[in-house]
Amino acid sequence: MDRVLMKGNEAIGEAAIAAGCRYFFGYPITPQSELPEFLSRRLPQVGGVFLQAESEVAAINMVYGAASTGARVMTSSSSPGISLKQEGISYLAASELPCVIVNIMRAGPGLGGIQPSQSDYFQATRGGGHGDYRTIVLAPASVQEIADLVIEGFELADHYRMPVMILGDGTLGQMMEPVRIDGTAKVKIQAKPWALTGKKGRARNIINSLNLDPEKLEMHNRKLEKRYQEIKERETRAERYLTDDAEIVVAAYGIVARVCKAAVDRARAEGIKAGLFRPITLWPFPDMELNEAAGRAGNVLAVEMSLGQMVEDVKLALNGRVPVSFYGRVGGVVPTVANVVEEIKKVSEKYRKVK
Repeated sequence: MDRVLMKGNEAIGEAAIAAGCRYFFGYPITPQSELPEFLSRRLPQVGGVFLQAESEVAAINMVYGAASTGARVMTSSSSPGISLKQEGISYLAASELPCVIVNIMRAGPGLGGIQPSQSDYFQATRGGGHGDYRTIVLAPASVQEIADLVIEGFELADHYRMPVMILGDGTLGQMMEPVRIDGTAKVKIQAKPWALTGKKGRARNIINSLNLDPEKLEMHNRKLEKRYQEIKERETRAERYLTDDAEIVVAAYGIVARVCKAAVDRARAEGIKAGLFRPITLWPFPDMELNEAAGRAGNVLAVEMSLGQMVEDVKLALNGRVPVSFYGRVGGVVPTVANVVEEIKKVSEKYRKVK
């Protein structure tokens, strides 16, 4: 298809349909409400099912049921709504059920506000719910990328039999950009012999997250952990911009990375060798790629719309090899290019004095 001007939330829905998703269960909450509204119109047009559940808890359990049949299924919400889904997400992970979960983050904590935020990073990358589990977390920075990552998210979810989270924010959900969605050529829905489709002459399948035998449950956790290690080795993604000779590397994801990219250009124009490192997979975090990007840098500056969450993964990845600074805005305030340039100058000056 040709490029079409679309809102981020609507692009998510169209990309999900292109990826073969035919079931959506959700509940309205700003700033992601355009997504379920869009799918309430589009899914019936392609023979799919849209259902507004009575709550976020109900919605995620409907996802569990649909995923058990092998169908491609998605849900979405914003911050406090994702919190309500966490028990169900843990059940999905334990039962090895693929699905895509979209979080268009809003400011918190609590009900907070409808402005954009990145303060759900810990919730997304640390599992969020109870037990030892992970979800693959993809962080888009444009409307085109949000569509591309939705399609890729369904592929990853099926391949590894686990939930995949798309972590966006209110700005990405609401902004409009040209986007081309053509996932049909990429979609390869694989056979799912584990699905609950009726026995049809085979042994019955059982999908369940309850296991009262501690040794069997430990074996199950070990099996999941082996899969997570494989994902760490194979599925990290990141973008590097002007990092080859950078003396200061700015680390940022999502919409903030776009602000930081402009800030890097402005800093370069003022004689500061700055570069940008943008993680696309927040879990697994691209540790190796960050170390390569920070090769000759004297400092890494993490910039987020939070009080400091991704910065912990930046520090863990670098393991003390490079000093890490932090700049964050919260409450729905988006940092400006001028804000980030000022922080780059502060860190650069500090680096020169130390050097």
